[in-house]
Amino acid sequence: MNWKSLMATVVLGGSLVSGGSLAHAEKSSKVDLPVETPKFVKDHLKSSKVVSEKAVKKFFKDNQKQFKANPNKNLKFVKSETDDLGMTHFTFQPVVGNVPIANSRVVVHTDKNGEVQSVNGEFHKDAPAEIKQQKKVKKKEAINLAWKYIGVDRKKADKTQESLNGDTFDTLTENSNLVVYDDEGNYQLAYHVELQFSQPYPANWQLYVNAETGKVIKASNVAEEATGTGTGVLGDTKSLNTYLSNNTYYLYDVTKPMNGVISTFDNKHNGYYSLPGSYVTDTGNTFYSENQKAAVDAHYYAGEVFDFYYDNFGRVSYDDQGSSIRSTVHYGSNYNNAAWTGNQMIYGDGDGSTFTYLSGGNDIVGHELTHAVTESTAGLVYENQSGALNESFSDVFGYFIDPEDWLMGEDVYTPGISGDALRSLSNPNKYNQPENMSQYQNLPNTEAGDWGGVHTNSGIPNKAAYNTINSIGINKSKEIYYRALTVYLTPNSDFAYAKQSLVQAAQDLYGTSTANAVTQAWNAVGVN
Repeated sequence: MNWKSLMATVVLGGSLVSGGSLAHAEKSSKVDLPVETPKFVKDHLKSSKVVSEKAVKKFFKDNQKQFKANPNKNLKFVKSETDDLGMTHFTFQPVVGNVPIANSRVVVHTDKNGEVQSVNGEFHKDAPAEIKQQKKVKKKEAINLAWKYIGVDRKKADKTQESLNGDTFDTLTENSNLVVYDDEGNYQLAYHVELQFSQPYPANWQLYVNAETGKVIKASNVAEEATGTGTGVLGDTKSLNTYLSNNTYYLYDVTKPMNGVISTFDNKHNGYYSLPGSYVTDTGNTFYSENQKAAVDAHYYAGEVFDFYYDNFGRVSYDDQGSSIRSTVHYGSNYNNAAWTGNQMIYGDGDGSTFTYLSGGNDIVGHELTHAVTESTAGLVYENQSGALNESFSDVFGYFIDPEDWLMGEDVYTPGISGDALRSLSNPNKYNQPENMSQYQNLPNTEAGDWGGVHTNSGIPNKAAYNTINSIGINKSKEIYYRALTVYLTPNSDFAYAKQSLVQAAQDLYGTSTANAVTQAWNAVGVN
């Protein structure tokens, strides 16, 4: 089976130009780790000049009543630092025996004259003098128990990634240290296990494993949400929802109200068998390089399309089930196309003449992700008139997402020529598409015939959409088109059935007058 025929069997939705599971967990849970509520003490403190660890310990002893305990019994000195204001900060680690209490510290702050200004931190005055548990679990065993708990294959996570400057770095970090874990006053001997990796998803897992039983007490992926910036295909600067893990920022958006995430990958021109590719990353959260431009737009516009469907229709991702939206840029070599492959987006770089980076058009991203919406709703078969409707609905929603003009793909099509586009809703004939049934082209239902002319005959329903929007306005039109797509259209709908579906949707939402306007819009293109 050659590559083109393989693509034809995989594509369930459609592509921008021609017809054409990566299932892995892309979820993150962020749970606050319970620790003793920190105290901040600054009044009624007795102290002489405090300039050393020994002096701090005397200070603690002199202020036992204020602290309602003798902090010297369970505090271990860590360091002292003097800041630009001349203040010195003495840091102590709360311990039981010699074992540190997790997520805790106490800091004594003195002014430049050595006078104590305040003391703050987690004092753990109710902590036991010793932990009676036996340490039955070994350090390495705790790490293995942590991998098992999070359900990730360590071998798959242990991958070396290539950075943007050509250097390589190991994205897997494992640490395990013995601590005392304060579980709401229940002090337990435990291992604090850290697992940081980028595959199969960016993660910074913090787990606590009971050192006697091996039970996981607490687990949280605390890889951080972040807001970065990047330069798009057209040179504009965009704000990006990113993710910080192991000192690396990922184009990985967990901010949307969905079960999954929006993630962006680099295929590095390798083609179908290398999908989805490598995560697009940056150490500074500034995605400004030439190689990152396509990814910046793919990531940003995927979020924009999610917001469009969610804000207008309450639709949660393309399947309304909150599934992840995955995009891959730099697909293939000089690939003049973009496509929804049934489980993700792919964007070519173009050949520099017909197209530049195809992710640079938000109407293109909207077009492709609408194929995914169509797949999970009407399921329009990608051939003949139902296939032309599939393409048309993607063009129409591409317009709804980018309503500045009636053109499709104008931002990235023929970069050396201004003012042209791939298609036009207002004037399909300008780009060799029919705009009336009298011009309908009976093309063979083959790859060479574009599966019955799905990208050709879509000009007819596109012109009907243009007529509709001009007659009743964009707001009513997008509601009507969405209702028709999700309620009335079925897989083998033809143009006449689409007309009836849109008319009925208009009747449902706005009544007879609007329904008549939709009827006239389709009559004008010869669908009677």
